[in-house]
Amino acid sequence: MFESFSSGYYLGRLYVEPHDGDRAVMASDDHESVNQALYSDGEGIERLDWPLVMKIEQQHFPVHAEDGVPDNTLALPDSVLENTRIRNPPELKEVLLAKADRAAQLIRFQRDHPGFGTGGAV
Repeated sequence: MFESFSSGYYLGRLYVEPHDGDRAVMASDDHESVNQALYSDGEGIERLDWPLVMKIEQQHFPVHAEDGVPDNTLALPDSVLENTRIRNPPELKEVLLAKADRAAQLIRFQRDHPGFGTGGAV
């Protein structure tokens, strides 16, 4: 689903569609497999439910697991979707997924600067 792109990101292609919730979500099975493949180090018991940090265009946001979302799909709330160039969803879109170190850095930044960005952005 994702391949190494740079020192900070993986690159993938997902269908992006609107979601009436308040946070970005993807299928629970997809979320867990991406978490396991890209964020775990294989040592000891690890959580596989950490939010993934993705980027579309210039916007970072956490992605959570949710049942009922189609496979290979990223469902975005209107507050995030309206800040993209996607005008006729669902649309197949290149999506960047922050590598573990980069994701941790982005989450720390958001924690230290609450309110930075819009639409739940990290």
